[in-house]
Amino acid sequence: MAMALSRKLMIEGEQVVHTMRTHVKVLFLPFLILVVVAAATGFLLSSVGDSGNGIPRWIIVVVAIVLLVWGVILPFLRWLTWSYTITNRRLIEQKGLLTRTGRVIPLNRINDVSFEKNLNDRILGCGTLVVHDASEQSGLRIDDIPHVEDVHRTLTNLIFEQGRKDPERNDESI
Repeated sequence: MAMALSRKLMIEGEQVVHTMRTHVKVLFLPFLILVVVAAATGFLLSSVGDSGNGIPRWIIVVVAIVLLVWGVILPFLRWLTWSYTITNRRLIEQKGLLTRTGRVIPLNRINDVSFEKNLNDRILGCGTLVVHDASEQSGLRIDDIPHVEDVHRTLTNLIFEQGRKDPERNDESI
């Protein structure tokens, strides 16, 4: 489960309904990089030996560390710190390693919610959630969401409930 929304970011009467991050499939390439770099580093270190011929061992280790940080650790931390939270009032996107940024879409501003699933997504049980709101910003496209149909259904139900509570809202726009 993704990290929950901090209480200090919630408004009065707001409750977290669902918190998520993208499907773990986005970490397949970093995992592959980890395996290849580890194997190549082990091979190169064993072939260089202690004789000092060719490339110094420390250069191999430094290159391996740089590749692991760039290709494995940073993508993992990016995945770990990027979350989406649905509350009974808002859809919240939060991301960032050093600088945290976020986007908030109030449920009463959402016009359309749809999802897309290609063959790979169907096999892995994820998909893309597309949310359009009544602002001039482009809609929010959330790729690789696990159980996207459940998230779509939850968000749609919350929007309908929000519309029933707000008599000025036009439910035909959903």
